[in-house]
Amino acid sequence: MVATNALRQPTLDIPDIPIRTITADDLKASLREGYQDFLAKRGDLFFAGLIYPLVGFVAAFGALGSHMLYILFPIAAGLSLLGPLTCTGFYELARRREAGLESRWRHFFDVRKSDALDGILGVAAVLIGIFIAWVFTATAVYEVFFGRETSSSIGTFVTQLFTTPKGWAMMIIGNLIGLGFALVAMAVSVIALPLLVDKDVDAGIAMRTSIRAVKQNFGVMMRWGLMVAALLVLGAIPLFIGLAAVLPILGYATWHLYTRTIDRTGIPSQPHR
Repeated sequence: MVATNALRQPTLDIPDIPIRTITADDLKASLREGYQDFLAKRGDLFFAGLIYPLVGFVAAFGALGSHMLYILFPIAAGLSLLGPLTCTGFYELARRREAGLESRWRHFFDVRKSDALDGILGVAAVLIGIFIAWVFTATAVYEVFFGRETSSSIGTFVTQLFTTPKGWAMMIIGNLIGLGFALVAMAVSVIALPLLVDKDVDAGIAMRTSIRAVKQNFGVMMRWGLMVAALLVLGAIPLFIGLAAVLPILGYATWHLYTRTIDRTGIPSQPHR
């Protein structure tokens, strides 16, 4: 605990953390560096990447077992809203690796010892709230088009979606609404969580900095969000198993995106504890 605190740099409660303007080249470099980090640590961390697919399986069995097939996709898609939270352990490992420190699987859980843990939990509460709001909204959208009727099988449900005007309308409207939720989740967390792992700031400053970074680099950040979504979809296709590799790569890549977006030399630091 003492050693972990000594390695961190608690920061002042400052209103405006310096933000850089980034380009598409920064996205490519972040992904490349994230992949290199994964190759270096894949043996220790493959287990951590399994957290996401396991949650996906639980969601799938829950929906199938309760005959609520219509909520399966919103839950599976909504898990991406919690992705940044799942990656906090990878941010810590990337931070340690960047500093030349030992970074083995046990350090994945060092986030719980962080001086900024209350801030991390604050952002986590916001993301969980967004996820819950999305699931309820998706349920409401389904009921607008199909009422409270449920499909008896996956085949019937898929037919209902792709062969009826109501099914297509529901998918289009639902996906547009989901895009809005994803944008909000990305804006409040893409920079906030790596910042909280790296520096001892409060949740409000971290989320405000994240939103400012997204606004300043809106086009590039939208491209990043689409890249993340595409990789998550590809990883989820083989029964979520691919996410065991995709999630660590994205976690490391997001850390590198954070270091390219935030000018950390402009953040004043208190003496080490």
